[in-house]
Amino acid sequence: METAKLAEKPSLTLTRRFPVAPEKVWRAWTDPQALKQWFGPGGPQPVALAELDLRVGGRFRIAFGGPQGDEHLCAGVYREVVPNRKLVFTWSWPRTTPERESLVTIELRKVAEGTELVFRHEQLFDEKVRDDHRRGWSETLVKLERFVTQDQ
Repeated sequence: METAKLAEKPSLTLTRRFPVAPEKVWRAWTDPQALKQWFGPGGPQPVALAELDLRVGGRFRIAFGGPQGDEHLCAGVYREVVPNRKLVFTWSWPRTTPERESLVTIELRKVAEGTELVFRHEQLFDEKVRDDHRRGWSETLVKLERFVTQDQ
């Protein structure tokens, strides 16, 4: 896809700070058992599947939400993996809109209070999709904060 076309597509950026080391936030995103404990928007809906092949070119699949934890299925390919610092992956919904692929970048930076997370989701289909993802990711990051701080 042309660079100009990608630049026209909607994106979102969310920044959060967590009072824990970057390694703990990294583990939450990259360890399947950890991810199953917090991932997804909304309430305490289960995650039925978290398959993560954490390497450049590796694939992931996560099924979450609904009473059985498999209402939504997302998938993608890791583009960049820099332990405890940066994770970049494609993002798609194979069951509903497999032709739409976007890009997620998670950057972790050590700060005095712990970790600053900068979350970017780019190349979204349209503004409605961006706004829906902003809501979902915002709720997901609240659950991430609860997960990484539960033993503080």
